[in-house]
Amino acid sequence: MLLDRIKILLNERSMTLAELERKMNFSNGSMSRWNKTIPSVEKVQKVADYFDVSTDYLLGRTENKYAGLSDEQRKMTIEEALKSAMGKDGKEIAKEDIPVLERIIEAFLDGK
Repeated sequence: MLLDRIKILLNERSMTLAELERKMNFSNGSMSRWNKTIPSVEKVQKVADYFDVSTDYLLGRTENKYAGLSDEQRKMTIEEALKSAMGKDGKEIAKEDIPVLERIIEAFLDGK
């Protein structure tokens, strides 16, 4: 389950497992053995942090990628989403629309 979830996230970013291992400073081929061995909590957390998802999602405890994120992680995720958002005309979003978008993003993070 863990490796399957990681592969989904890798596919979303057009990355390979080998590329992720290099970015994480894991030994070559170590993650492919996670189907047979149990990785350390630290390694699972490092991968979750890299993809900005919860460890519960990686471990298959929830379908919501963002369940269990700390308040700081949620805030950072919301800020990132707002930074990347643009209005329909390609311009920055109007300040009065930001609170509405924040509520939409929070609902998405909560899986609602």
